[in-house]
Amino acid sequence: MSRATTPERGSSTPLVLAFAAIVLLLVAVVVDASAAYLARQRLDALADGAALQGADLGAQGADAYGGGLATGDLAISRAEAETAVRTYLREAGAAAAHPGIRATVRVDGERLVVELIAPVDLPLHLPGAAEQPLVRAVGSAVVDPEAD
Repeated sequence: MSRATTPERGSSTPLVLAFAAIVLLLVAVVVDASAAYLARQRLDALADGAALQGADLGAQGADAYGGGLATGDLAISRAEAETAVRTYLREAGAAAAHPGIRATVRVDGERLVVELIAPVDLPLHLPGAAEQPLVRAVGSAVVDPEAD
């Protein structure tokens, strides 16, 4: 008895298309994740610089350079620190680099904390992903480093 051989029929096109779709999806995820990471790095640098500026000017005040520092421990003035942070962000061009940026300034004892939140414009838009994802960065500075 001889077995009849059946010819193999079909196409490899659906398999190739499925693999291509998976590769494209992975490329989109990597590109978007890289863009978000770089945006966060830039925001981190802004938050750190703003915190240092805010702690410096918030603890000393504008008149400290003319009249000298008071004796004893320095206290951070929230109002002056917030003004210094806003001025720093404006001069650094934060609004142009990160449209929609929001800044929060908080004083915790001798520590000034600056939190920046900004929407990130991703180069590729994945289906089901947020339209405008947010990136968050926190920077802090202390007035008395020996206190920690």
